[in-house]
Amino acid sequence: MAKKKEVSVEEKLRALYNLQLIDSRIDEIRNVRGELPLEVEDLEDEVAGLSLRVEKFNNDIETLNSNIKAKLNAIEESKELMKKYTKQQENVRNNREYNSLAKEIEFQELEIQLAEKHIKEFKAQIAHKTEVIEEAQSRLEDKQAHLKHKKDALNEILSETEKEEEALLSQSAKYEKQIEDRLVGAYKRIRSNVKNGLAIVAIERGAAGGSFFTIPPQVQVEIAGRKKIITDEHSGRILVDAELAAEQKTKMEKIFAKL
Repeated sequence: MAKKKEVSVEEKLRALYNLQLIDSRIDEIRNVRGELPLEVEDLEDEVAGLSLRVEKFNNDIETLNSNIKAKLNAIEESKELMKKYTKQQENVRNNREYNSLAKEIEFQELEIQLAEKHIKEFKAQIAHKTEVIEEAQSRLEDKQAHLKHKKDALNEILSETEKEEEALLSQSAKYEKQIEDRLVGAYKRIRSNVKNGLAIVAIERGAAGGSFFTIPPQVQVEIAGRKKIITDEHSGRILVDAELAAEQKTKMEKIFAKL
């Protein structure tokens, strides 16, 4: 079995710095999108919620109209029964039968009154729900217009950057494979702990990039020697010399230009 080629510390540092440059470029692209994807997602949830609300109230109104229709039918049935009982009263044989029919007529009158009361209640509910629907529909239309505007803006940004981001992610994965898992893990851990996502920085005017803490001359010599991985004692970030950083930036800019 062929022995795996040993990678020098300098090669690891170059690969790590390339990875940092790629990931920083991805960060820039995502910053351009900003909060738009989340805003679109939130608006989609609001639109879906309002649509369900409108649909529910429309279903409620449909049910109430069915209930009104049922009550109107019941009223007609009660009226027919009253006619029937009134006619039967003309042919009764005694007061007991007459009073019994009178009670049936009275009962149907009460049924009609109750049905009319329910119809009135149902109509009041319909009026209230119609107002709610109109308000929700107005809000829904506003949200839909806002959502369209946000989606158009997001799609425009995506069309400009999506292809480049995919290519960069592919490059990022490629460089990760060139670095041992332990270093990749350390790199990602540092990136997640710093605000700007810079896990690897170059020495600038005797200090780590973006830092005011001076690095001792001897440590600067060791960094320039590229014989071991050295981290900034203040921020924990991996340090590289300015020359290596400049070389890799030039190389990666050419790659970025082709994406």
